[in-house]
Amino acid sequence: MSSAANPQITPFDGLSVCLFCGSSDAAHADYLQAADDFGAAVAKQGWRLVYGGGGVGLMGASARAAHAQGGRVVGIMPAFLRSRERLFDDVETIVVDTMHERKILMYDESDAFVVAPGGVGTLEEVVELLSWKRLDLHGKPIIFLNINGFWETFFALMKHSVEEGMTPPSFLQAWDVRDTVDEVVALLAQGATRRPLQYDQR
Repeated sequence: MSSAANPQITPFDGLSVCLFCGSSDAAHADYLQAADDFGAAVAKQGWRLVYGGGGVGLMGASARAAHAQGGRVVGIMPAFLRSRERLFDDVETIVVDTMHERKILMYDESDAFVVAPGGVGTLEEVVELLSWKRLDLHGKPIIFLNINGFWETFFALMKHSVEEGMTPPSFLQAWDVRDTVDEVVALLAQGATRRPLQYDQR
């Protein structure tokens, strides 16, 4: 994994928060509103929003809200998704070649990660991030925004993995969970801390 600054992206000295979330306009209104509220809150805090670059679904809602509040936003999108996820180019946007480049750049540009409701793409992003943490490759905070209990079945799967001996019990402490946008923002504001690298105990 890289940790070098990307020369294409305007430097930012404050907290950069990456939002993983869905790109479906058919998402429940509660989820779209939460994304809007989160984007606005990030801007009001003076933080930078890092996201997947799209103008649809929760992605678009969060970016538009942050931009409307005068916040810094950087979107990162692979070229082949430009039409499907409708690039939101009112904000700083970097177009890359592959999904892997997108995820690495989002990781490199972010100090913390918030995981809102989303589909298989969101799930793939956070599982890879968690797998990096499982291998002690990073200690950056990961916070699930568990609106309406959206992530409960995922947490149940992770607990099942522990019960079956596939994952160490300590790994269930590798992320935080909050039920509202206000609670997520409060945790970030009080300084959600990097967790010690302790999960690869083989």
